[in-house]
Amino acid sequence: MFRIRIHGRGGQGIKTAGRILGTAFFRAGYEVQDAPVYGAERRGAPMFACVRAGREPIRERGLITRPDLVVIADDTLVGIPAAKVLLGIGKHTVVLIQSALEEANWRTRLGISNPILVLPGRALNQEAGEPLAGATCAGAAARLVGTIPRETLAQALREEVSSLGAEILERNLEHALAAFDAVTANAGIVVQTAGTAASDYIPPEWINLPFDPAQLSAPDIYAAATSVEVRTGLWRTMRPVIDYARCNHCAWICSTFCPDSAIALRADGAPEIDFDHCKGCLICVAVCPPHAISALPERAVPATQPAREGS
Repeated sequence: MFRIRIHGRGGQGIKTAGRILGTAFFRAGYEVQDAPVYGAERRGAPMFACVRAGREPIRERGLITRPDLVVIADDTLVGIPAAKVLLGIGKHTVVLIQSALEEANWRTRLGISNPILVLPGRALNQEAGEPLAGATCAGAAARLVGTIPRETLAQALREEVSSLGAEILERNLEHALAAFDAVTANAGIVVQTAGTAASDYIPPEWINLPFDPAQLSAPDIYAAATSVEVRTGLWRTMRPVIDYARCNHCAWICSTFCPDSAIALRADGAPEIDFDHCKGCLICVAVCPPHAISALPERAVPATQPAREGS
């Protein structure tokens, strides 16, 4: 059975990538599972899709913890521990990264001996509504397994993306087929592996833990301000930028509407954004009366501004 995990961010078409790849496998005669796994279900948040494909009925369920192929559509996820892009990889696991960096760079950074393939990041700055990053990665993954014909991939993509319109379909088709062709030299590098039989399962040893007071062991969080340790600004793909020359200091509006309380007041009454915890939902951009807040792609942030960690 093939076990494939595709990692990306909300809004990059990762769910669509799993559906394209799953449909392509199905058209090629495989039994298939494909399912997205969301975190916070917000644009820019880390997420992934799982695809299983085999010639026999698939009885495995749940997350793929021993992947044969890991696809990373957004290389900034590598620096986010919660994204778990390398979870469960074995010596045989192929790692495909869509990035502007070279393979040697990633081999040094990741410190693994696995096969590492780099797909040029053509589709990282996709236009709204076009899941180009996902389609590109699905196209490359289809070629790497070596059992999906090019036309079968094209048929699957038309089936999954045609509802977005002819123009968007053609752009996605162009990127997916280009990626399919770009990795032809490595076609078939991903090999199927057998699952772990239920009879081979070894339960973990029982560990007795002392009973803690309810304030510590209860499922509710009683301690305040624990969320500050979770830097959700790492999810951001677009950041709000305040033009203080146009700002009217009506900060109660943007700070009230911010769902994460990431906008505070400076001493002079002007709003200030906490970029460690701003997720880039851009609600503040929509509600600002004088239109003093605009959106800037995270990758285009000037060096003079605090950049997102891991970018």
